[in-house]
Amino acid sequence: MLNCLIAPVMTEKSNSALEQGIHVFRVMPGATKDQVKRAVEKTFSVKVAYVHLLTRVGKQRSFRRRLGATSSSRRAYVRLKEGTINLEGGL
Repeated sequence: MLNCLIAPVMTEKSNSALEQGIHVFRVMPGATKDQVKRAVEKTFSVKVAYVHLLTRVGKQRSFRRRLGATSSSRRAYVRLKEGTINLEGGL
Protein backbone atom coordinates (compact mmCIF):
# COMPACT_ATOMS: atom_id res chain seq x y z
CA MET A 1 0.00 0.00 0.00
CA LEU A 2 2.33 2.72 -1.25
CA ASN A 3 -0.47 5.22 -1.70
CA CYS A 4 -1.10 5.52 2.06
CA LEU A 5 0.74 8.89 2.14
CA ILE A 6 -1.56 11.83 1.35
CA ALA A 7 0.51 14.97 1.92
CA PRO A 8 3.19 16.45 4.17
CA VAL A 9 1.93 18.58 7.06
CA MET A 10 3.32 22.13 7.18
CA THR A 11 2.41 23.70 10.53
CA GLU A 12 4.38 25.37 13.31
CA LYS A 13 4.43 22.15 15.29
CA SER A 14 5.62 20.07 12.34
CA ASN A 15 8.32 22.63 11.52
CA SER A 16 9.63 22.47 15.09
CA ALA A 17 9.59 18.66 14.86
CA LEU A 18 11.56 18.91 11.62
CA GLU A 19 14.42 20.51 13.57
CA GLN A 20 14.59 17.25 15.57
CA GLY A 21 14.58 15.17 12.38
CA ILE A 22 10.90 14.17 12.52
CA HIS A 23 8.78 14.50 9.39
CA VAL A 24 4.96 14.70 9.61
CA PHE A 25 2.61 13.32 6.93
CA ARG A 26 -1.15 13.01 6.53
CA VAL A 27 -1.92 9.34 5.87
CA MET A 28 -4.95 7.24 4.95
CA PRO A 29 -7.24 6.37 7.90
CA GLY A 30 -6.57 2.62 7.69
CA ALA A 31 -2.79 2.84 7.29
CA THR A 32 -0.57 0.89 9.69
CA LYS A 33 2.90 1.78 10.96
CA ASP A 34 4.53 -0.84 8.75
CA GLN A 35 2.72 0.40 5.63
CA VAL A 36 3.73 4.02 6.34
CA LYS A 37 7.34 2.96 6.95
CA ARG A 38 7.53 1.04 3.67
CA ALA A 39 5.86 3.88 1.74
CA VAL A 40 8.27 6.53 3.06
CA GLU A 41 11.32 4.32 2.47
CA LYS A 42 10.26 3.48 -1.09
CA THR A 43 9.07 6.98 -2.06
CA PHE A 44 12.00 8.99 -0.70
CA SER A 45 14.81 6.35 -0.68
CA VAL A 46 15.62 6.81 3.02
CA LYS A 47 15.79 4.57 6.10
CA VAL A 48 13.09 5.04 8.76
CA ALA A 49 13.90 4.64 12.46
CA TYR A 50 10.33 4.68 13.76
CA VAL A 51 6.76 5.78 13.00
CA HIS A 52 4.18 7.17 15.43
CA LEU A 53 0.55 7.43 14.30
CA LEU A 54 -1.92 9.98 15.62
CA THR A 55 -5.66 10.02 14.88
CA ARG A 56 -7.31 13.42 15.20
CA VAL A 57 -11.03 12.93 15.79
CA GLY A 58 -13.37 15.39 14.02
CA LYS A 59 -15.43 17.79 16.11
CA GLN A 60 -18.92 19.22 15.79
CA ARG A 61 -19.05 22.91 14.95
CA SER A 62 -21.87 25.37 14.50
CA PHE A 63 -21.83 27.98 11.77
CA ARG A 64 -24.69 30.46 11.48
CA ARG A 65 -26.97 28.29 13.59
CA ARG A 66 -26.28 25.16 11.51
CA LEU A 67 -24.44 22.15 12.80
CA GLY A 68 -21.52 20.79 10.87
CA ALA A 69 -18.48 18.70 11.59
CA THR A 70 -14.77 18.86 10.89
CA SER A 71 -13.34 15.73 9.34
CA SER A 72 -11.17 13.25 11.18
CA SER A 73 -7.58 12.86 10.01
CA ARG A 74 -4.59 10.65 10.70
CA ARG A 75 -0.98 11.82 10.91
CA ALA A 76 2.29 9.94 10.91
CA TYR A 77 5.36 11.23 12.72
CA VAL A 78 8.39 9.66 11.01
CA ARG A 79 11.99 9.80 12.29
CA LEU A 80 14.72 8.91 9.83
CA LYS A 81 17.84 6.83 10.58
CA GLU A 82 19.81 8.44 7.79
CA GLY A 83 19.19 10.76 4.86
CA THR A 84 16.80 13.66 4.43
CA ILE A 85 13.52 14.23 2.64
CA ASN A 86 13.23 17.07 0.13
CA LEU A 87 9.56 18.11 -0.09
CA GLU A 88 9.99 21.10 -2.39
CA GLY A 89 8.88 19.15 -5.47
CA GLY A 90 5.79 17.77 -3.75
CA LEU A 91 4.79 14.22 -2.98
